[in-house]
Amino acid sequence: MHDGSAQPTEVTPVSLWRQLAWWVLVLPAVMAYAMVVHSVYWLDFSHVMAGTLWTGTDIFMGFFLGPILRRLTPPQRKAVIQWLVPRTILYLPVLAATTGTAGWTLAGWLHLFTPGNPLRSWVLAALVVITILSLQGFGILLPTSIRTYLELQKLSPDLDRVYRLNRRNNSLAGFQGILQVLIILIMAHLATGG
Repeated sequence: MHDGSAQPTEVTPVSLWRQLAWWVLVLPAVMAYAMVVHSVYWLDFSHVMAGTLWTGTDIFMGFFLGPILRRLTPPQRKAVIQWLVPRTILYLPVLAATTGTAGWTLAGWLHLFTPGNPLRSWVLAALVVITILSLQGFGILLPTSIRTYLELQKLSPDLDRVYRLNRRNNSLAGFQGILQVLIILIMAHLATGG
């Protein structure tokens, strides 16, 4: 009979790589290609696609997964966290970095930073929001996820610590979800030209 708890398994570099969402590296590759050939189309594609995936994940984790995790039993919660954390350690930072880098480059190529451009203040507002998202993501969420992952790899993980770390990330993911909605409003304004 299965009690819903995840059994600790030995983690090797190969098994960790299989757990990571490695396919997300396609988007930075597309962004790099776009920068080399100076393709606005492919740069915009990488920006929009990475931003969509990042925003969708933040909103899902903050508004759906967080409340669900709070209602699960400790063994169920551990199983979900143990499955989710390795997959998001690469996925979310790559999406955040690709979205911001491609967006910044795109704004430069389209001369949106030029003084007097009516969209300049909207681009700067987007820059403020993505800076907050990135600082939280790279400064709090990612290190906390890594600590959670390392704790779960122990033969006897401190589950109270894991739940506490995960609770912090889920709460912050909710705030990130709100900021993501704000960035969508800003992007919609930029896409329609005001």
